[in-house]
Amino acid sequence: MVMVLKNFSEWVTYLAEKSVLRPLDFQFAKFISSIEQQHRDPLMWLAAVTSYQLGQGHICVNLDADEQVSLPMPSLIGLYGEAAESLECMVNQVDWQKVMTEASTVTCLSPNDMMTSAVTPLVWQQNRLYLQRYYYFEQTIATRLHAMAEPISIERDALQSVAEMLDRLFSREYHYLYSALSALPAEQNNQVMRQQVICDFLDVVKVEPIDWLYVDDIVTQATNVKALQGLDDAVPLSLCLNWQKVAAAVALTRRFAVISGGPGTGKTTTVTKLLAAMVHQANQAGESPSIKLVAPTGKAAARLTESIGKAVDSLTVEPEIKQQIPTESSTLHRLLGAIPGRVEFRHNKANPLHLDVLVLDEASMVDLPMMHRLLDALPAHARLILLGDKDQLASVEAGAVLSDICDFAQFGYSSQQNDLIQALTQFDCRLAGKVESSKSASALVDSLCVLQKSYRFDARSGIGQLAKQVNLANSYGFDQVWNKAFDDIEWLALSADSYQQLVDKLVRTYKEYLALLLRSNPQEELQSAEALSHWQQRLAREVLSSFAQSRLLCAVREGDFGVSGLNQRIEKRLKQRGLISRGDEAWYIGRPVMVTRNDHGLGLFNGDIGICMWDYCAETPRLKVFFELPDGSIKSVLPSRMPEHETAYAMTIHKSQGSEFSHTFMILPTDFSPLLTKELIYTGITRAKKQFTLVADQRVVNRGIRHKTLRHSGLAKRLAN
Repeated sequence: MVMVLKNFSEWVTYLAEKSVLRPLDFQFAKFISSIEQQHRDPLMWLAAVTSYQLGQGHICVNLDADEQVSLPMPSLIGLYGEAAESLECMVNQVDWQKVMTEASTVTCLSPNDMMTSAVTPLVWQQNRLYLQRYYYFEQTIATRLHAMAEPISIERDALQSVAEMLDRLFSREYHYLYSALSALPAEQNNQVMRQQVICDFLDVVKVEPIDWLYVDDIVTQATNVKALQGLDDAVPLSLCLNWQKVAAAVALTRRFAVISGGPGTGKTTTVTKLLAAMVHQANQAGESPSIKLVAPTGKAAARLTESIGKAVDSLTVEPEIKQQIPTESSTLHRLLGAIPGRVEFRHNKANPLHLDVLVLDEASMVDLPMMHRLLDALPAHARLILLGDKDQLASVEAGAVLSDICDFAQFGYSSQQNDLIQALTQFDCRLAGKVESSKSASALVDSLCVLQKSYRFDARSGIGQLAKQVNLANSYGFDQVWNKAFDDIEWLALSADSYQQLVDKLVRTYKEYLALLLRSNPQEELQSAEALSHWQQRLAREVLSSFAQSRLLCAVREGDFGVSGLNQRIEKRLKQRGLISRGDEAWYIGRPVMVTRNDHGLGLFNGDIGICMWDYCAETPRLKVFFELPDGSIKSVLPSRMPEHETAYAMTIHKSQGSEFSHTFMILPTDFSPLLTKELIYTGITRAKKQFTLVADQRVVNRGIRHKTLRHSGLAKRLAN
């Protein structure tokens, strides 16, 4: 029986009652209907759809750009079958162009118009319908990025000095090449294979002019690393292309830069060397730049702190330059000065941040409103460097800012930018076809660099090969990788047996961190408060580090294949094995938890991981939850004071962003869902550093690989203009 409803208001009410629309969508639609003067009924539907789309991560409703404007199919809000046909018939009878032009709640703008003040709740421009606030966010982000993407003037003497510094920072490291050549098996140690290794390690992109007989003579006679120095002349830089060095040069020529790349491509190493060059450049002008490092979550900030610290130690620069590079990272919320209970931050346009350079890691996790607030708080002279993987999942909230910005990475640099890159690096991007002969799509292309080479995953890495095939949306290639007997990947076809096998594997894995807790007890000689405190903090670090070695990632939250169901099963199995002692109480020794809501007062943020253990520093030992903060310090919180949280033996792939685990387990549900996308699967795979185990049905994973995330936004189009 076909459902018959008289008007859009009845449809909106019906869909809200069926929980298709959220209460927020319903209330916004009612509000628009109450203030609309001419088209109350159709505008109620329009408002409901726009609000619903925002909840799905879309910045706007992207309407059909054909001759006649029409609203999207009812399937947009998950409605199918006879009900959808009935609603679609009603939708098609409306002249939506006329409705939006005459509506009192919609501001219609021509393509080149910019709205300077809030007039109506909805904005219509270039076949896109926005909530006014999100239109403003998108518009201001595009305007600011365009301004920051303008080239920085560098004097000739300064240019030469910076080029020399980049040569020092990105000098060839022949010990890696020497080790690779020495490790070649006897059956592969021939001229062709040696040439391939040299091209790989020295980033050779033009092989023809090289005298390979002379090169091979150098490498075959080399008995130590120093003997390979002759390759400096035999394989000149002008025939090579080190994308890390190019990325540094790009960032030195603009106040805004993006360095994107997959896992192991050296984003952190690159930005550390870049910061050294920036410090050198500023010091030459008699200045000392204020540099800040941030990430969206506490876990990502802690990782950035650790990796930057190691990278700074290995720099071949003067100690005074190293001292000016920060090694501690913060979260975005801490940097901007979060105000409890409020959306606004302490730092904004009226009270800008005090810094010269800001490095934002894991930029793919930053949503549109947060990017707006960050740019709003930047002083006019500041430089912004975004690090991230453009192929990862977009932010949980609305928008896909990094992806929209990197939409221009397919275009080459302008000839002017290539000349500047060549002057700084000796590399010619034309050799890789990365220079546009005509005017490019956007000036923003000269601010982007995508790192091409993974130093973690090579041809012998199954993890790297899987990630590559997923990125290509190549399900056939993905299947073929498993047939090559890589020892760092394992696929268990989803079944009742493999499900139990997965739980058993995780129990064995988590046994290691629990064993540390079971053995822990302060010795009698640790009677002084200071000694006991040091012991307690060291134990907390060891336990947290051990737990962080492995993790189970789920695509969904609910059900047997989701976070909630698997957390319960793992917990139950750990109890059966005597590894945890959980009674009726929620808290027990060894319980891992993840914070799910920011608590600015406690300094704990969404995504932070803690473990419940005894606090022996109190007069009477008591349970506390221990966290490692981004600066490396340990914080303990009473269970009764914990912000919203959940058990964390398993976590969603979304929540895993910004984290890496030596062994990553990933399980997908039995049936395909629109949630399963190539970006989700890619993100899950690339959380693994050394070992990856997948438990999934082949049909489901292959369909997910072919399903790309699509978020409606006008940001890329604005940046193109």
